Amino acid sequence: MLGIPLAVTGFVLIIVWLFAWPWADWYWGLGGFVLGYVLQWLGHKVEGNDVGEFIPIKRLMGLPTVSVAPQYLKEAGPEKVRPL
Repeated sequence: MLGIPLAVTGFVLIIVWLFAWPWADWYWGLGGFVLGYVLQWLGHKVEGNDVGEFIPIKRLMGLPTVSVAPQYLKEAGPEKVRPL
């Protein structure tokens, strides 16, 4: 819940620094983006699923992916789970 807004805010600050405003404190934007992405990664690790941006890359490489956390698949039942 904190990682996505922090990463988006950091990305916007980086874009502002690059194109619109010569900002001396550019590292705040980069730090916000990196910290937000790390928080997202940690959240996905705790849940047990893959980060969304890596799933297509892993599929192209033929690696197994976990797009839905295993604890939620058990609740759905086999009739509601579609093969990929």
